[in-house]
Amino acid sequence: MMNKINRTFLSGFALAAIILLGSCSNSVKQAPEVSTTSSPQTSPIAQNNPSAVATNTEKIKFKQEGGAEAFALKPEADGAKLLDEKDKEIARFNVDAGGKVKIKSAADKVLGYVVVKDGYWKIENADQTKELYVLRRQNDGDYKLEDGADKEIYRIKARDYGFEVESPDKQSLYKVKVKNGKTSLINAADKPVFSTKSQVNPAAIASFGFDVLSKEQKAALAYAVNRSGGK
Repeated sequence: MMNKINRTFLSGFALAAIILLGSCSNSVKQAPEVSTTSSPQTSPIAQNNPSAVATNTEKIKFKQEGGAEAFALKPEADGAKLLDEKDKEIARFNVDAGGKVKIKSAADKVLGYVVVKDGYWKIENADQTKELYVLRRQNDGDYKLEDGADKEIYRIKARDYGFEVESPDKQSLYKVKVKNGKTSLINAADKPVFSTKSQVNPAAIASFGFDVLSKEQKAALAYAVNRSGGK
């Protein structure tokens, strides 16, 4: 009699275990899949990563507030071209093996150079006999533009939104703001000068706020800074 009871108990226990295991199996099968992908948020810090900005192969378009194209940088095999709003060539930038950028007019006349070194960029004249301006990166992530006599012309201060271009007496001149995948140059009146949705280093955009430079020098410096990731 006792053996019969034991067999009955064991059979019932085994059946309960099978039912329980089956229930767990069904719960695992029915569990919803959790996506591991996400949309990374672009920030000024992320855009200061050299690997994120030095690989542009498509035309970088800069647009006015209303959406009309202001100008563009078109990558070439040996550098880039600066184009106006009608895609007409303004200047071209040829890069040598050492990273030096030669600035040439649309008529192929040499206008100057941007010499790229670790932590600074020098703008030189067409004969490379005179240092005109130097953009220097500071240890704290700020930048300074100096003339050939080491006189400070602009301060470029790192901000949580991007950069701010200031005069030596700390007067705000321009801001570079990065928001929702768009990088904009804002003037002192808080009005947008232009913006781009292309992946460009914000420090490079600050170069367009250096009013002491020519249009060709601004674009060449921006191109050089962007190529080197702002470092």
